[in-house]
Amino acid sequence: RWLFDQAICTLYAFCGVLFGLSSLGSLTVLSAVCCLKVCYPAYGRCWHAHAALLLPAVWGYALAFAAAPLARWGSYGPEPYGTACCISWEASSSEATLYILALFIFCYLLPCLLILLSYALILWTVWVSRRALRQH
Repeated sequence: RWLFDQAICTLYAFCGVLFGLSSLGSLTVLSAVCCLKVCYPAYGRCWHAHAALLLPAVWGYALAFAAAPLARWGSYGPEPYGTACCISWEASSSEATLYILALFIFCYLLPCLLILLSYALILWTVWVSRRALRQH
């Protein structure tokens, strides 16, 4: 069972959500930057100027969703087995259900789709360029 009080449970869950979302956000941004560098080579010379904006944006995005349960939109609590804490997935209110739905769409589905799209565009660009080289 969880050995600590609710405050530590909340902190533990908050950190898990924050670092998990920032990790997926970083991977999403990295795949988009790679896509831009491969598919649009002119962008490769100026992307570092955007990095100073992208990094805080990723962390801000993750912080907004991780802090939402602290503002009573969703909640943190013990996991079903009771050994750790995370988001309370058993939504007891419409607000908690909306938070879980928003988390799924904006923090899982959208990043995964952007990653898949980025790598699909990279593969398409490589395929088209190889095909063009074979024809010449």
